[in-house]
Amino acid sequence: MNRILKIGMDVHSTNYTLCAMEPVIGAEDRVFANVQVTPDYKNIILFIENLKQKLGMNDTYDIECGYEAGCLGYSLYNQLTKVGVKCVILAPTTMLTEQGQRIKTDSRDAHLIAQCLSYGGYHPVYIPTEQDDSVKEYLRMRDDHKKALKKIKQQIGMFCMRHGYYYEGTKWTIAHQKWLKKLELSPMYQETLDEYLASYEEQTAKIERFDARIEEIASQAEYAEKVKKLGCFLGIKTHTALSLIVETGDFTRFAKGNVYAAYLGLAPGEHSSAVKVNRLGITKAGNSHLRLLLVEAAGGICKGAVGHKSKALRQRQQGNSAEIIAYADKANARLRSKYYRLIRHGKKRNVAVAAVARELACFVWGMMTDNIDVTAA
Repeated sequence: MNRILKIGMDVHSTNYTLCAMEPVIGAEDRVFANVQVTPDYKNIILFIENLKQKLGMNDTYDIECGYEAGCLGYSLYNQLTKVGVKCVILAPTTMLTEQGQRIKTDSRDAHLIAQCLSYGGYHPVYIPTEQDDSVKEYLRMRDDHKKALKKIKQQIGMFCMRHGYYYEGTKWTIAHQKWLKKLELSPMYQETLDEYLASYEEQTAKIERFDARIEEIASQAEYAEKVKKLGCFLGIKTHTALSLIVETGDFTRFAKGNVYAAYLGLAPGEHSSAVKVNRLGITKAGNSHLRLLLVEAAGGICKGAVGHKSKALRQRQQGNSAEIIAYADKANARLRSKYYRLIRHGKKRNVAVAAVARELACFVWGMMTDNIDVTAA
């Protein structure tokens, strides 16, 4: 007899809660165990073996494990699949949840995950290759240092303001840095500012080194052609292009560009009933890192004249086919025109930029799937 068993796993850094369930159509599901174990994948293997012995070794089992995407990343998935255990990672925003007031415990969460596995109430998380995942981690590490640099800049600015110094020109130019170094402060204040500036220079040097390494990675055979294509868009340089490639993986898994935009959380929400229509902001579901990068790219698009191509953009477009360049140029002009049109109609800038980011995601999908028809995007 072939029996289907679903094992929902509520996983934390301190423990795993496992719920083994056999779905029964038209009747109450059979729950065989709901236990808590230490956070080691070997305990899951032992749990499965003990479960088989309890239910009878004469039967054959179709066993599937699953857990919500979270702090463990892909590590538990990789450990289980390497030993032949079928496993999926569930996207939290797509899971069916209980209606009404909910009592949240680890055992209930594990049971809910088992139910989602049994009845298809979820979408699985895309599992990247080890190479793509390692590049993703490097790119995000660089972004963490970029955030640290921004924090240091803010700290230096506030330090100067607290002591009556304010620079009226453009900040963090060569002239601004010379001005900072020429400030005359008392010894202890000067030592504090010097330490801040040393941290700033150290972080700047690190980021320059990281960016050089990212250029090397982007020139590898598996990424070079795709990065070169995405670089044809305004606002998308090597770092953003490589992030889109390694974190999205297979673009063809999305049927249309607007599906890809929704995956990034750029689709607008809606809460309408009967004749009442209530439009909401973007859903912010899905990959928040790529969403941020596309919004930042859109911010770069929303500057300058429609149809203008900078020298840097022309250099990035060199080496691509005429068809790809024409597609990107049409997208760039259309997106800039859309931004200015929305602003003329009284839309707030953040709303207009989000709308441009949403359509940019559609054009990115078109470029990566060779669906380079601007009218289809």
